[in-house]
Amino acid sequence: MFVIIKGAGDLASGIALRLHHAHFDIAMTEIAFPLAVRRTVCFSQAVYEGSARVEDVTAVLVKDEEGMRAAFAKKQIPLFIDPHADIVRRFKPDAVVDGIMAKENLGTRIGDAPVVIGIGPGFTAGLDCHGVIETKRGHTIGRVITKGSALPNTGIPGDIGGYTSERLLRAPADGIFEAKAEIGDPVKKGDVVGVVKTAGAVGPEARNVPVYAEIDGILRGLLPSGIAVTRGLKAGDIDPRCEKFHCFTVSDKALSIAGGVLEAILALWPPSAAPDTHPCGF
Repeated sequence: MFVIIKGAGDLASGIALRLHHAHFDIAMTEIAFPLAVRRTVCFSQAVYEGSARVEDVTAVLVKDEEGMRAAFAKKQIPLFIDPHADIVRRFKPDAVVDGIMAKENLGTRIGDAPVVIGIGPGFTAGLDCHGVIETKRGHTIGRVITKGSALPNTGIPGDIGGYTSERLLRAPADGIFEAKAEIGDPVKKGDVVGVVKTAGAVGPEARNVPVYAEIDGILRGLLPSGIAVTRGLKAGDIDPRCEKFHCFTVSDKALSIAGGVLEAILALWPPSAAPDTHPCGF
């Protein structure tokens, strides 16, 4: 079965990893300058580096169908820079998964494929997709919703180790981000993990606005240097559990959501459809 996943951040990458392990052919789309902070577990890094490995699976940046077929032949995931997911119309997949995590629907339609899945808030099953996967941490995470929507976004990150908003790093100003630490580094409250270089500001303090850690822990995510940021943009993530292993493996949340996607695709697949008769031969 051929599945296109829109987005290649940490949750979308967890979905891709699990579907790839289940022997689905996966293609992914991304914007030209991804802003994922958990870069060590995001296939979106292929946009910057040409390829990205998450656990035991590699994604490669491709430009056309030939590159996609070459990736499939090597058991890799092809990733397109395709902000509007035009490849959905070009390649007519068996299923589309919207994993952009924009908290709103940016253009996914129920007619895009025989099975269309929306991840988290912003989608309504039966209206703009066939199924929605719950993303809020708790008893319902990963559940398949076939009527209605996921729980609304509260704006408060899920609790990890007793911390919610405090564990996130946010840009303190508009400008260009410069990392001062690396993913996997231990940090203490008050440490400078990055700076934002502002444009047109006066004075050294204003030109380099520091990004401080608000809790002790391990740096699980951080934007790469050179990325343009706006004030309040998520720039990093500190894990108070201090397990370095967590920095380089797909999270429990991503795997739970991925399990829901796998269930939804198999449960919603039209009985009359035959995956092995796809017109592109995938």
